[in-house]
Amino acid sequence: MSELSGYKNESLKILNNAGISIGDLIKITTKTTEYSGNLLPRYEYSEENYIVIKLSNGYNIGIDAKNITNIQKIMGGEKPKFIPPEKPNVKESLPKIAILGTGGTIASRIDYKTGAVNPAFSAEELYSIIPELSSYANINTELISNIASEQMNPEDWTNIAKKVIEKINEGNQGIIIGHGTDTMAYTSAALSFALENCPIPVIITGAQRSTDRPSSDASLNMISSVIMASKRVLNGVYLAMHSSIEDNEVSIHSGTRVRKNHTSKRDAFQSIGIDPIAIVNQDKVTIGEEYIKNNNQFNPKIKFEENVSLLKFHPGFNSEIIDKIIELDAKGIILEGTGLGHVNSRCNKSIKKAIDNGMFVGMTSQCLQGRIKMTVYSAGRDLLNIGVIPLEDMLPETALVKLMWAYGNYENKEIKNIMLNNIAREYTERSILGR
Repeated sequence: MSELSGYKNESLKILNNAGISIGDLIKITTKTTEYSGNLLPRYEYSEENYIVIKLSNGYNIGIDAKNITNIQKIMGGEKPKFIPPEKPNVKESLPKIAILGTGGTIASRIDYKTGAVNPAFSAEELYSIIPELSSYANINTELISNIASEQMNPEDWTNIAKKVIEKINEGNQGIIIGHGTDTMAYTSAALSFALENCPIPVIITGAQRSTDRPSSDASLNMISSVIMASKRVLNGVYLAMHSSIEDNEVSIHSGTRVRKNHTSKRDAFQSIGIDPIAIVNQDKVTIGEEYIKNNNQFNPKIKFEENVSLLKFHPGFNSEIIDKIIELDAKGIILEGTGLGHVNSRCNKSIKKAIDNGMFVGMTSQCLQGRIKMTVYSAGRDLLNIGVIPLEDMLPETALVKLMWAYGNYENKEIKNIMLNNIAREYTERSILGR
């Protein structure tokens, strides 16, 4: 950040002439009023003529530079910094658990000068500010990356998978991955496939609100994840987040059957088509009926092919989008169709062209509950006849990630069988009424 981040033109000139920096206590005189407060950085795309200060009452105000008759620095401001507490002592006899940091809100804190949420904690710092963790496990931490989850790409999934394999080989009995929530379900699906038959619990967790906010869900999510991992009763990849808006219980979701269904609530994540695999309520862990321990040989395959697409059908959908994807030499397409698995018949010609070009085209549904059944209506039967593959009740996002993984690790002739093989509980064998 520059000394006068976000300021430009006239407002920047005024501040520079007065020798003022971000955080300084300043007095601004206008034609009618005097204001005193600390100079704040500005949002980079906001109105450029305003100077923003934080008043002593805690409110932020913007003052139009055109109305300023005098500005002066009263006192230099010390830039805010965070000093984490010392790392607590741990017992070597406790289960060895690795916490891997990738960024996101769970590794962030509020900058109270600007109101922004900024990445601030390494995985080590995160551990040190939740000392309760030392009661359950012998924690070791490592920061893999520090990015917002919308910046996560398939190459990042590969890097995370490599690090998980490394931590397994080091003898960790569980692994927790701190992650931003926006694409956390994509990552949990990706690792579910990449770490097929994982012998230990790998639990991805995050936070809707940063660790220093009173309403933060970060601590409970992290503590519950460590408790779950330390019990050593699960193996595979899971996602752990609040079960409700209350601060008492965390759901452990299957990595391929979970979705973020709310932008900001603490219980934004829900299992789709199944119940959560487990519930953690303080020290009590309840394992659901859905869980079956997998004792097959660990079989990591960690490559992903990015050149596949997820297309959401809608009225007025332009089939030329499919033609353009074909021109880009894409490997495959996942269609997010309506109801039981339909798209407008105007798309059929382009879909057939894609299949004739050797592309895999799979069908999922926009409906969160239920499963594909393309034999019921003629629109679905026509698509089956063209060669579209129905993907049961697989979530569209999971199907996309699975197709990326399949093309990254298998030959073209194997893709159909791989997509239809239930590798990581990505689809249910039968739908239960009401789910």
